[in-house]
Amino acid sequence: MNKEIRIAVIGLGYVGLPLARLFSTKYPTVGFDLNQSRVDALMRGYDATLEVEDELLQSALAGGFTCTTDVEAIRDCNFYVVAVPTPVDRNNNPDLRPLYGASETVGKVIAKGDIVVYESTVYPGVTEEECLPVVEKVSGLKYNQDFFAGYSPERINPGDKEHTVEKIRKVTSGSTPETAQLVDEVYASVIEAGTHLAPTIRVAEAAKVIENAQRDINIAFVNELAKIFNKMGIDTQDVLEAAGTKWNFLPFKPGLVGGHCIGVDPFYLAQAAQRYGYNPEIILAGRRMNDSMGGYVADEVVKLMLKKGIQVLGSQLLVLGFTFKENCTDVRNTRVIDIIHTMQKYFVNVTICDSLADPAIAMYEYGVEIHNTLPARRFDAVILAVAHDEFISLDLTPLTNDNSVVYDVKGILEKRADGKL
Repeated sequence: MNKEIRIAVIGLGYVGLPLARLFSTKYPTVGFDLNQSRVDALMRGYDATLEVEDELLQSALAGGFTCTTDVEAIRDCNFYVVAVPTPVDRNNNPDLRPLYGASETVGKVIAKGDIVVYESTVYPGVTEEECLPVVEKVSGLKYNQDFFAGYSPERINPGDKEHTVEKIRKVTSGSTPETAQLVDEVYASVIEAGTHLAPTIRVAEAAKVIENAQRDINIAFVNELAKIFNKMGIDTQDVLEAAGTKWNFLPFKPGLVGGHCIGVDPFYLAQAAQRYGYNPEIILAGRRMNDSMGGYVADEVVKLMLKKGIQVLGSQLLVLGFTFKENCTDVRNTRVIDIIHTMQKYFVNVTICDSLADPAIAMYEYGVEIHNTLPARRFDAVILAVAHDEFISLDLTPLTNDNSVVYDVKGILEKRADGKL
């Protein structure tokens, strides 16, 4: 590397903060975010997302890592990394506003010879056709003449303390061969698992978006199997366990598919395909299947309650878990809300318990009340919606009676002696 690398990471969420903390072990690094309260908490050494342990964060701060909302504080950097969300709107169309905003921020401070690398998941072409023109317009600089770019898609698995950012192989790319090599070297210097240098930015973008589309389709397949086997009276978990004895059987499980990756990224790829005149049938069919599962779970619970003679109208339901996946605090695009909305249509009284979810965020985003501790009363039905570790060995006796329905969405509870939950 022919110059001192000074890194700015724009966006300090589930992706940006772990990456910024990791970069800070090797390079002068500044984290930038628009959320002042988030920055204040990080500067106190606490990460509310729980992705970076307090001890690691505090060590990074002591070593010179800093977080800010001041654009001027990142002007002296020369390697800008954009790690902001890429959501969809209510019609499932890609919402690129966070990327446009981050690109404007970069445009205000980028200088000749600098590099900007995007990590946000997008469809092929977004970096060069949507983001970099914004940087050019704001900065007055010319792409690939005055400044350069790269794309290295994020590979963060929220809540996973084993496969942390440095232990997951990273795809890199650059706008010129020299830039690509430099971007790859910077990432390779901190990523223990190594890197893969893609030939172009568009290839790297495409590689990322199909990772999650592939998982979405595979989960949709087992969700459909669950519906089929349920009608046949066959335990889906038993079937998957038996099939899993073959060496090349893929170990996917049925469940709710939400979050900011698997439940969103396929729409980015689908829209890109439609722009080229192709209608992606399998991708969208998988999305429809997975988006139907919340309502399906609720309907199945109601059927079980009726079979047991439980009066559904006015009944008491406990939903365990509200985050989009196990052992993380993220409630973005959680499909547990689909279960809740459907049960409320049956005029069921729903109580939600999740020790990791922030009640204020849940109320603001979804208009529902979240309890961080278990209530001291019994319920007519309990739905275990999210497989948090704390729920695996949970004693449901104080929460249920002999006639209660217990529905285990993730299949993590032990079966009773009679073979039923």
